[in-house]
Amino acid sequence: MQEELKEINEVIKNLAEFIQKDNNVKPDFEEYLKTIGNAMNIQAACFNYIFERRLGEDLKSIPQLYIENTSKLLPVHKKIAESLNTSFATIYEVKKILKNGFELYNVINEKLYDVTSLVKMTSFRGVGCGQYVIARVFKYKKVYYLLEISGVLSASKRDDALRYAVAKIIENPEQVYLDNPEKLKELEKDIKKIHKKFVEYFGSDIVITTNKYADDLIGMFNDYAEGGEKLDYSDKIHFPDEYKYFSVSEFNNSYENFLENSLGGFSSHNEEYDVGIIFDEELGMYAVPFFGTFNKIFEVKDYTKIINYDKCVNYFLTNDKFSANIIKKVADKHDNFVKVVNDIMGTHLSFDEMMEKYKSRYVNHKIISSTTVLYKSKAFSSTLGIIEEEENRPKIQIDSKIGRNDPCPCGSGKKYKKCCGAAL
Repeated sequence: MQEELKEINEVIKNLAEFIQKDNNVKPDFEEYLKTIGNAMNIQAACFNYIFERRLGEDLKSIPQLYIENTSKLLPVHKKIAESLNTSFATIYEVKKILKNGFELYNVINEKLYDVTSLVKMTSFRGVGCGQYVIARVFKYKKVYYLLEISGVLSASKRDDALRYAVAKIIENPEQVYLDNPEKLKELEKDIKKIHKKFVEYFGSDIVITTNKYADDLIGMFNDYAEGGEKLDYSDKIHFPDEYKYFSVSEFNNSYENFLENSLGGFSSHNEEYDVGIIFDEELGMYAVPFFGTFNKIFEVKDYTKIINYDKCVNYFLTNDKFSANIIKKVADKHDNFVKVVNDIMGTHLSFDEMMEKYKSRYVNHKIISSTTVLYKSKAFSSTLGIIEEEENRPKIQIDSKIGRNDPCPCGSGKKYKKCCGAAL
């Protein structure tokens, strides 16, 4: 174990030197340091850059570039670098303090880990059981190693920890089943079962309406999928007065209220636009804004008459939330897809080349839709409960004579300082 720790730390040291010396990587790293300013120390900046940065058109990771560009790389160092390339950063609840590490519960993939620290445990003084840590972990030779802890939340900040977990799931839904094959099997089984119900209900795996009715359609289907009756949805199928693409201001939510805003649904948006509700047999359900407009570009004689047609194509190709499968559904339906996209984007690519260029993340990995994985996430279910509790909490007049340790007058059963008094 000591020998392996030494080799791992040697590779990490080499990676830090690589990003500061390699002719291709060094300029980008220096530019990165300028953009973050004094936001973090140099060690944290190196870690963040090494494990989060992707370079070049093929978006290669720093460990990949290190392997490719380092001559006479020792076989053991190559294996370690390959393992480091699969590291994952997420939020954990600290369950136990071990002699050489921690027992951590991954809030996102709901799995328990024994992790070995690469540095002395004295570096983590102040980290205790019940706290939440944002940490990066990787697996090498069946052992999980702790690379870093970049943030700590107290046990009383559970709500914030859950919100952080949900934000990470929306950003990278694969984290729900990453390193948890049992969770993946559970999701795959559910997707097949619900896909069958979706097709039974709508007669197709795609239905298009406007944002004013999309939430109703999704809700009606969810009720049916959970054993409810098959209600007539024909009055919920509507089409926009004009197919066009534009920026929807409500999609630009801040972190502080992103979840509450998303729960407001499409119907809360001011402007009207089309929404495609799609159930992919492999990756689950998507609600896709402007899906009808995207299809229209390949159906009309003169696509230049569709407002912002070029921005719409670019939106679907470059938006990382839309899988390669969604693009393939449109391409399979329209024989002119490749020609029109090449004309608009100024490229000369085959369909496979397009997918490799714009959707490589989906081509190389199985990424189930965030909508699908959220509803199998305990963190999301708990967060919904928090929001409902906050919305339903009675508004009360606060008597200035109430003590911080007195029962809260809202009737929650909690101490005043832990309930309504916490916001004062």
